[in-house]
Amino acid sequence: MISQKKSSILIIDDDLSILRTLNRVLSKAGYVVETARTGNEASGKFVEKRFDVALIDIGLGEMEGTDLFPQMNKTAPNMLKIIFTGTPMNDEVLEKARSGADVFLLKPVKPEMLLEILEEKLGKKS
Repeated sequence: MISQKKSSILIIDDDLSILRTLNRVLSKAGYVVETARTGNEASGKFVEKRFDVALIDIGLGEMEGTDLFPQMNKTAPNMLKIIFTGTPMNDEVLEKARSGADVFLLKPVKPEMLLEILEEKLGKKS
């Protein structure tokens, strides 16, 4: 039997309830999921492991999610970057998000829509 490698996803959000919800939804759909509540925690995980997808909240408290792009591009240039936010952004942050992310979503993100996007984008990569 041929086993298909499960895609790995790192969810980066400072909101614990969002982390739990997305972790549950994505794990149930068969993805290997890890979470990070801060940009620094996410940076540490990028050094340890390669991820196929990063789901990144813009507002992480100590930094903006877009501040992680340079490190992501260096350690995993082919990683799918999905930005999601529920906070209004100024033009500069919006531009950084749009230029660095593969997908841009507004919260609340519907789980079905997220799964559809992942399937489509990861399907194109393989």
